[in-house]
Amino acid sequence: MGGVAGGVLGGPIGGLAAVAAPRVVRAGGQISEPRKLREVPPVYPALARRGGIQGNVVLDCIVDPRGRVAEARVVSNSSSLLEEAALEAVRQSVYTPTLLNGVPVSVRLTVTIRFNLRAVA
Repeated sequence: MGGVAGGVLGGPIGGLAAVAAPRVVRAGGQISEPRKLREVPPVYPALARRGGIQGNVVLDCIVDPRGRVAEARVVSNSSSLLEEAALEAVRQSVYTPTLLNGVPVSVRLTVTIRFNLRAVA
């Protein structure tokens, strides 16, 4: 009949079933967005503060299986003066690991950093 003793019916040679988890999953649906454990507020850039510049920076982030921000890039912003401060802040954030079928995976999520002069004392 062929095969390997103790193997998986219809499985690969050697009886080991290879299940590859996706490299990066998107938060949403059955994949819960990771919970933020540590949030570092952005440092308001002095030039932006003096110029009265406020607004949002929207970032596309990949959080690794340990809950650390592995990649971050700007998707949109209200001022380029705010970009670097937003990136520096989000890179210091720490999240709960995201599980897929009980296995920690990298997750892609969108993060919005708000810059508001009224919130700055």
